[in-house]
Amino acid sequence: MPCLGPPLQEGCRTPKYRGRIVSDKAVPVNDESSSGLGQRLGRYARVGAAMGGVAARVAGHKLTGREPEPEALARDLRGALGGLKGPLMKAAQILAALPDVIPPEYAKELAQLQSDAPPMGWLFVKRRMTGELGQDWPQRFRHFEREASAAASLGQVHRAVGLQGEDMACKLQYPDMDSVVTADLRQLALVLGVFERYDKALSTRHVQAEIGARLREELDYQHEARNMALFADMLAKLPDVHVPRVYSELSTNRLLTMSWMEGERLDAVDGRSLADRNAVAMNMFRAWYRPFYGYGVIHGDPHPGNYSFRADNSVNLLDFGCVRVFPAHLVGAVVELYMALRDNDEDRAIAAYENWGFHGISREMAQVLNIWARFLYAPLLEDRTRLIEETNTGAFGRQTASRVHQELRKLGGGVEVPRAFVLMDRAAVGLGGVFLRLRAEVNWHRLFNELVDGFSVADLHKRQRLLLKKHGCPPPQEDEDGPTDTMAARSKTRKK
Repeated sequence: MPCLGPPLQEGCRTPKYRGRIVSDKAVPVNDESSSGLGQRLGRYARVGAAMGGVAARVAGHKLTGREPEPEALARDLRGALGGLKGPLMKAAQILAALPDVIPPEYAKELAQLQSDAPPMGWLFVKRRMTGELGQDWPQRFRHFEREASAAASLGQVHRAVGLQGEDMACKLQYPDMDSVVTADLRQLALVLGVFERYDKALSTRHVQAEIGARLREELDYQHEARNMALFADMLAKLPDVHVPRVYSELSTNRLLTMSWMEGERLDAVDGRSLADRNAVAMNMFRAWYRPFYGYGVIHGDPHPGNYSFRADNSVNLLDFGCVRVFPAHLVGAVVELYMALRDNDEDRAIAAYENWGFHGISREMAQVLNIWARFLYAPLLEDRTRLIEETNTGAFGRQTASRVHQELRKLGGGVEVPRAFVLMDRAAVGLGGVFLRLRAEVNWHRLFNELVDGFSVADLHKRQRLLLKKHGCPPPQEDEDGPTDTMAARSKTRKK
């Protein structure tokens, strides 16, 4: 998939390592985990009331026959969600990266929301660590930082030193996150239901299912550890991409201990030379898309807090909670759509969309979907060195998404966005934001074709099957919305 779009908002804070502890002063306790049931219910009651007000305004417009003002509704939405932390903010970030799935006005407002939850205090951390590793947990480390080095929506990271002197990162989940995620997903359904009452161009039923599935997976740190092993294997031949080592004996379902990797954040790379920025961009592209086109596996969260960069321009991948394994024929559909756009082959494009999980695609519908597809694939279709922003600025992306919404409404709307589309689109838009910021000048066409040269669905399926079996992972499951194996059916027809 191509990579473009507006940069995602920073959602992690990462102060420098401070060495030995010099103070016992506790940082503020996370309000999601310590406020108690009553306060949490009050939190959702406030969101429900705020969203109810938005819904009432939408209904009022319907009764009077006036079209609601999208910008005003989007501001109301941000105001309703702005006081919340936790998983709902993570869901908002996912939606903000999908301007083609929700109205672009909504995406713009949601992109301004932050998920920087205040970290747990030291007393709370000690209780959580005891619950995960037992009373003797301090004796299992030479040193453990009391202050979190990073805090995000589902947990926080503490730097530590192992008994053999290894630098470690301990990712500790906030307590009671299962119930918080469940409650937040209900709120997400309410939020999306409000905008669908006035904009019926797209249905987000499968988008909600995909976000829910991925958020629940992120709560299982053993699952994330397996994802890390997958990526270490898939990227083993790429010396410019680094994956942490997992310390299984110090990890549980809610605690993930891994090797600490030094690196600078994206804003520090802005000042490097053009050659360095180009190298960083190409390393990021390969880190995300070598696994996808080689094994059908994608990292669906290109958030700036999930990677860092070394002095030699290589990439540290830091978080593997949001990972998706796709059936081989679906990856083939992504390649097929590229070729269809390249060759202006409408029949081939329709088949590709159907394999993605779009159903009942007419020629008119395919032409509308191609508006967004050509926006996404534009840098890959030109065999020359170029900037992403020549065709793919954030503003142009919002304009393109707005045009797609308008055209779909003219056709009667009701298009259901398939689950498989969500993380592929999010990765493309999120990485595009990185390339925009880097001002990288790369021949994206050749970089992409290096990955898909000689592509075969059968070969990918074989590699994927062996990889998943090696790491004890189940084979990919088809989503309830598809995709259908249209290409395989067409192939059988041609053979007959």
